[in-house]
Amino acid sequence: MRDISWMTYIMLILASYRLTHLIVFDKITEFIRKPFVKKVQVETDAGIETKEVPTSMFGYLLKCYWCAGIWSAILLGGVYLLFPRVTFVFILIFSIAGGQSIIETFVGVNIKKVDYYSELKKKD
Repeated sequence: MRDISWMTYIMLILASYRLTHLIVFDKITEFIRKPFVKKVQVETDAGIETKEVPTSMFGYLLKCYWCAGIWSAILLGGVYLLFPRVTFVFILIFSIAGGQSIIETFVGVNIKKVDYYSELKKKD
């Protein structure tokens, strides 16, 4: 087995995170998920909501973050072990995008908290 440095390991984690998010949530890959899901209306406390429900096991794989995460980790890790030089370019790009999206989420959530607390302070 090949030794993987801690930096490469972190990059693989971030790349797998970003690839999983791309498959499960991003608008750009909606065309891949669309044939395997159907929209259903569900009644909730807030009213009627439309949700996407998988129509097959493959649809479930494309909508389940944990399932897609396992397969993206297998794909990226396996391909890296077989073709490290070529795969490293993709891992680098996906890991940068993954790190950026984590930072953006953290900043976005904290900006909302600041706005929320400043609104509360104005009410007092």
